[in-house]
Amino acid sequence: MNLVEIRDLTIGYDGKPVVSGLNFDISAGDYLCVLGENGSGKSSLVKAILGLKSAYSGHIHFAPGFSRREIGYMPQKTEVQRDFPAGVFEVVLSGCQGAMGFKPFYGKAEKLRAASAMERLGIDGIRNECYRNLSGGQQQRVLLARALCSADKMILLDEPTTALDPLATAEFYRIIERLNRDDGVTVVMVSHDTAGALESSTKVLHLGGNESLFFGETAEYVKTRLGKKFLGGGD
Repeated sequence: MNLVEIRDLTIGYDGKPVVSGLNFDISAGDYLCVLGENGSGKSSLVKAILGLKSAYSGHIHFAPGFSRREIGYMPQKTEVQRDFPAGVFEVVLSGCQGAMGFKPFYGKAEKLRAASAMERLGIDGIRNECYRNLSGGQQQRVLLARALCSADKMILLDEPTTALDPLATAEFYRIIERLNRDDGVTVVMVSHDTAGALESSTKVLHLGGNESLFFGETAEYVKTRLGKKFLGGGD
């Protein structure tokens, strides 16, 4: 079942198209990696899917019964986020805001949802810690739990392993793989870490040069000249 269908999409920034005529699907259970050089439109694509950025042309179709509200988003981490002076549970709980409507306060349901997300990611033991005092890997798990509180059918991750050390990066990828494989969460991940991101992904969308250069199974991508070049095995 396709959750999202992209048809003839043109996106860009500052009035300049960077991707034109883009066509691909995101199916339930996919683990899709979005790859490409800087400026190829990866982050713009994510924001267009989320409705945070308007497309210049084309269409983004959502399956009946599925909407943007059911997509959890983990944006690129900024310096402001790294130094955010809030407790871990407070940060995770804030992911429930979008589904609260006009409710002025978090209720039992939201608190249980936040506690469940923290338990799934193994961070329930640090719920009372200050977010800015955590390691980079712990902070990313907190932000991932926040995204899962927002919606857990699909998550969009924009460069989630930037600035993480190798051990924290490997652990983060294991968590994402488990969420996809065991919990059935559909994953779309933008990444510059080609080799690491591809280890568990099922599909690849490679953007560049105003077009989609590849969309298909990861096993096929790694055999292409483009895939070999990005993995360091070709010219």
